[in-house]
Amino acid sequence: MKKYDDGRGCGVKKVFIIAEAGINHNGDLALAKRMIDIAAESGADAVKFQAFIASRIVTSSASKAPYQTKTVGKAISQLDMLKKYEFGRSEFAALKKYCDRKKIMFLAAPFDTDSLAMLISQGLEVIKIPSGEITDLPLLRAVGKLGKKIIMSTGMADMGEIKAAMDVLTFAGTARKDITLLHCRTEYPAPFNELDLKAMLTMRDVFGVKVGFSDHTLGLEASVAAVALGAEVIEKHFTFDKKMKGPDHKASLDQKELGALVRSIRNIEKAIGDGVKRSTRGELLNKSHARKSIVAAKDIKKNEIFANSNITVKRPGTGLSPVAWDTVIGKSAKRDFMKDEQIEL
Repeated sequence: MKKYDDGRGCGVKKVFIIAEAGINHNGDLALAKRMIDIAAESGADAVKFQAFIASRIVTSSASKAPYQTKTVGKAISQLDMLKKYEFGRSEFAALKKYCDRKKIMFLAAPFDTDSLAMLISQGLEVIKIPSGEITDLPLLRAVGKLGKKIIMSTGMADMGEIKAAMDVLTFAGTARKDITLLHCRTEYPAPFNELDLKAMLTMRDVFGVKVGFSDHTLGLEASVAAVALGAEVIEKHFTFDKKMKGPDHKASLDQKELGALVRSIRNIEKAIGDGVKRSTRGELLNKSHARKSIVAAKDIKKNEIFANSNITVKRPGTGLSPVAWDTVIGKSAKRDFMKDEQIEL
């Protein structure tokens, strides 16, 4: 999504890294700000929260997902659970201001149209559509009409549902070039044997858009692999403390792991490069030491004919290259050559 100079004089794509705070702030504004600190210190490009009005997105009878029941317990309903993590306009205004101060992009995923309007009033630059909202037609239309850059997760969706959502967004007014699709598995944690990272490339090729990966696995490997495959955006949950109570803490990275992820991605994107095969500065320094030259295999007298028996190849590569071997064979020596002396024509 961005360009930067990697020190070799060629442009390399910079992966856009989203540190997903989600609801790991546990409804505590002070903790949410501390998470912004962690994201900024890690080197992430953006920190993302979730914006919703619980009563607008969940019925009183809605059950929790299995992973939520496992981490939170059965006693509390999904509605009551989400109410504990709900932030309003004033909290998001404070978070946006704090992000600006820390020089990290503020992101928040809206789960309903009222939350979307509230976030837009806060100056949201990029709209993140969560996996669960890919079939929310009213929300998709409202997002599409804004004509802003969109990052849409595709967990639980098949190609038909992704196409339908893309059609809604583009028909509403968003350019296809402004949409990035994130491959995702909506499991916490997501098992490696079910990731199918190549599906990310299928979406890129079929829909002609930028792609990335929203990583719900434990560890860093899947995100790094996605970058190597061509992901332009990586989203990863993080937390202040994995032992805190809440549905997403255990499947999140801690501060140290988040920093390691960012460093790994930055190293991998540099390693990928621009696809042009060229010698690096370091290689040029080693070239003469690692390659060979044509040298005398034994003492050679002037006018003696060069043959396979009296010449050979040895380091350093500061003389006549071995690729000229056939040109040298059959020529006569213009002067005496001592053993190991580089041959000159």
